[in-house]
Amino acid sequence: MSVFDQFQLTGDLALRAPMAHYMRDQFEFAGLKTPERKRQTKALIKLSKTVGVPELIVGIEHLYQRPQREYQYVAIDLTVANVKRLAFSDIQRLSGLVTQKAWWDSVDALRKGFGDYIRVHPEDKRRVFDLFSSNQNFWMRRVAITLQLMEKQNTDTKMLTEAILPDIDTSEFFIQKAIGWALRNYSKVNPQWVGDFIGSHPLSHLARSEGEKYLRQKGFSKLLSNKTVKNSH
Repeated sequence: MSVFDQFQLTGDLALRAPMAHYMRDQFEFAGLKTPERKRQTKALIKLSKTVGVPELIVGIEHLYQRPQREYQYVAIDLTVANVKRLAFSDIQRLSGLVTQKAWWDSVDALRKGFGDYIRVHPEDKRRVFDLFSSNQNFWMRRVAITLQLMEKQNTDTKMLTEAILPDIDTSEFFIQKAIGWALRNYSKVNPQWVGDFIGSHPLSHLARSEGEKYLRQKGFSKLLSNKTVKNSH
């Protein structure tokens, strides 16, 4: 039995119901808030850096399958902590977790791990992006849209455009929110590009309002003059 199979969290019974309710009762919870979960997993994460990568990947996958939601968080924490040890083939395998027990919390946390990987391996950015873009599952496409959130000046605008345009008319809330989020983040680095993008594409009200927040706050409103908006969402 591996160290991952042996690992167990100890939660607070009183927290289980309210935590499950916060997530719309989609998942069972052990009853641990983030600081306590981090405390209980500190030793496991330290130990995870000493085991072979194949054992690590299997351990991550097995933890992710446990019923309590906190174990998905532990699996993701292990992924993020070991990103520098992973190869593209490992990322390709772990990308399959996105559609399992999927909700915004797990999807966005996994995206952080993939985003960390492309910063360590920029030469693999396109290959990682292609794992998620054009996928039938909207959670996978959300990862493609938000993959470069922390890339700042290294953002590939062609790739960002490729991620957004196929979903520009999609009514899915989490996709439209992701489009706005990605544009807002990049506007902190390149407000002109984002202003031009918003102006030349009929974005949903949600995506536009999210995407232009920073531009308005920082006095770049002139970049948004006479911009088009699609009111269908």
